[in-house]
Amino acid sequence: MKQPWRDNNQVQLLINGEEFFPAVFAAIRAAREEVLIETFILFEDQVGRELQAALIEAAGRGVRVEVLVDGYGTADLSTHFLRELVEAGVRLQAFDPQPKIMGMRTNLFRRLHRKIVVIDGETGFVGGINYSADHLLTFGPMAKQDYAVQVRGPIVADLHQATLTLLDETSRVRRHPRPWRTRGLPIEADSAQAAMLLCIRDNQAHRDDIESQYMQAIGSAQERLIVANAYFFPGYRVLRALRDAARRGVRVTLILQGMPDMPLVRLCSRLLYNYLLREGVVIREYCDRPLHGKVAVIDRQWSTVGSSNLDPLSLSLNLEANLFIRDQAFNQRLHDHLEALAQQSCKSITLQRVLRGYWWRAPLIFLSFHLLRHFPAIVGMFPAHSPKLAPLGPVIKEPVESASGNAP
Repeated sequence: MKQPWRDNNQVQLLINGEEFFPAVFAAIRAAREEVLIETFILFEDQVGRELQAALIEAAGRGVRVEVLVDGYGTADLSTHFLRELVEAGVRLQAFDPQPKIMGMRTNLFRRLHRKIVVIDGETGFVGGINYSADHLLTFGPMAKQDYAVQVRGPIVADLHQATLTLLDETSRVRRHPRPWRTRGLPIEADSAQAAMLLCIRDNQAHRDDIESQYMQAIGSAQERLIVANAYFFPGYRVLRALRDAARRGVRVTLILQGMPDMPLVRLCSRLLYNYLLREGVVIREYCDRPLHGKVAVIDRQWSTVGSSNLDPLSLSLNLEANLFIRDQAFNQRLHDHLEALAQQSCKSITLQRVLRGYWWRAPLIFLSFHLLRHFPAIVGMFPAHSPKLAPLGPVIKEPVESASGNAP
């Protein structure tokens, strides 16, 4: 069953780790009853250790703390790091952990890519930021540009339900989310009256929920549309919708990676440039640092912030979570930030530049595009197990000498 839109929510935009991590850690330290966390990556660096300390302190106060990490994205935490969490009472689980073969991770697809935090059923966080130091500017030139939101209001009950549903997959007892409660301090919000919709993507009942919301919003756009996306390689439907929006006079701007953390990503995106530029779509490549964001604004009300890229992995294989927001104040805040990013930190991509040498690249572009677009279907042809959650406690309760050290 799809979730309905929820009215009267508070929302605050959090840009990069400098804003996200202090807000999350403060919320954990103020928790009274429960801390729930889902993340793709948790590294054992300065950010991971600060998160560990906050979780241990909360568990020591009697707060129920549960953390779910992805078995591929979080594959190298030390036994000592995990032992300290479990001995403090933190419940740790991994999504689809698989052993390495010849030192290589094999669980490449159908990843838990969601990033959700729920505190006491009152405060939530959603976005694309992992728990790693490469989301901090102090990391250096490869620090990621990324986004999240902190929310309070009825939408938190939907976040709570989504996280409990996933966390309880290995349990015979289903916990029920508590109704959102108004006690607790309000957040420093960009808006206090936002309507919100939580969309998740899974490989069962919600295969195209996020893509459908994008399609509806792009199809109804009348004035302006900005998409800032780290890994941009959408399907035919989204490409045609962007083309049609530009044709009817919408100012369509794409902010994509110009300094990618994975060069193949930019190559794939550039396969689409000729098609989009010919239709009047404006393309800017962000060149200050790797872009890791997954955000968009359309017209004066609609915005989205979440974990889902517009690429085959996010739209067809991974577990993802995006918040869709209808609010003029928040839309304007995010729009102004993205517009400044496009003007000050991006290079403009012209059709003349893209067409250089296009005659010999055209066949390669055609073949590559269709191969990548059908990649999820190709993956689906191979036998695949059903991803499961695995508690991490038994792994780290063994003596250190016999522990694998490869905990997910």
